[in-house]
Amino acid sequence: MKIYPFFIPGQGCPSRCVYCRQELFAGAGAPPSPAEVAATLERWLPRRGEGEIAYFGGSFSLLPPERQQAYLEVAAAFVDAGRCSGIRISTHPLGLGAETLRLLRRFRVTTVEVGCQSFDDEVLRQARRGHDAATAIDGLSRLGRSGFRVGVQLMPGLPGGSSAEALDSLRTALDLPVDFFRFYPTVVLPGTPLAQRWRQGEYRPWDLDEAVDCCARMYLLCLRAGVPVIRMGVPPLDLSPLAGPWHPAFGQLVKSRLWYHVLAAVLPRHAERQVAVSPDELSDAQGHGRSNLSALERRCGLWRLVTDAAVPAGRFRIGSRIYNLADVETDWS
Repeated sequence: MKIYPFFIPGQGCPSRCVYCRQELFAGAGAPPSPAEVAATLERWLPRRGEGEIAYFGGSFSLLPPERQQAYLEVAAAFVDAGRCSGIRISTHPLGLGAETLRLLRRFRVTTVEVGCQSFDDEVLRQARRGHDAATAIDGLSRLGRSGFRVGVQLMPGLPGGSSAEALDSLRTALDLPVDFFRFYPTVVLPGTPLAQRWRQGEYRPWDLDEAVDCCARMYLLCLRAGVPVIRMGVPPLDLSPLAGPWHPAFGQLVKSRLWYHVLAAVLPRHAERQVAVSPDELSDAQGHGRSNLSALERRCGLWRLVTDAAVPAGRFRIGSRIYNLADVETDWS
């Protein structure tokens, strides 16, 4: 779906989380006024079209109601004119009360992304999120009942967290009415309380391999549940993180890790050494920098990876047998 994004960094947030410095994210400058939003949409949008106008970067539904309404009125006018199909916002679990959701529904909001980050109360406390897991669960359930499309952002590697906690948080979310996920492994940004904790030795950020491994397991759970993950890895930054698992191709690293473990489980079962995948998934199957090719050769012997447009995405073929990536059991998963 086409997204027409506007960033309102930090606006409406009830507290400052230990990891947050929104102004470092590319595109997250001073928030536009409603009039500037209208002028920009007039340039961006086709005369008739789909897609969503999106307000990202803050806790939109915790803005003063009159400010929410000013932004929503502008966007809703373009929805009513048929120039796009809906409005998307990002917000905080504290901003999901019944009256707020009625306002969002009245002004054509179709998708609500919620920064839950974790469903572990101790992790939420250390991150200074200002809410507990029950608040997020209640809010997401209310969103689902109200007919919104629901997205959840999770942050593996927060203080007090672990891979087991991240997987448990994801399982909690998968039991709720969630339509898609974003996974943002925690990185240490300059000028944040987390940076101070890191310098004092009070916080150990995950290394890249640890984060890739955990997110690959999370991604597999989502594949099995049929819930898409639309982003993995922190978006582009205007300054480099001080520490933590930032990588420009983090999402591909995650998918490549999953392919590695699945193929390592299946290849030894076959005398046939050729694996056919969809052309769209060739780079993920062969690994970032073609790393899976050599690693699997060392582990399983000589093999060959080819593309076949007849193989659906998420599957691969060895000989006459078609495998579903999500269904393969491995000692890793």
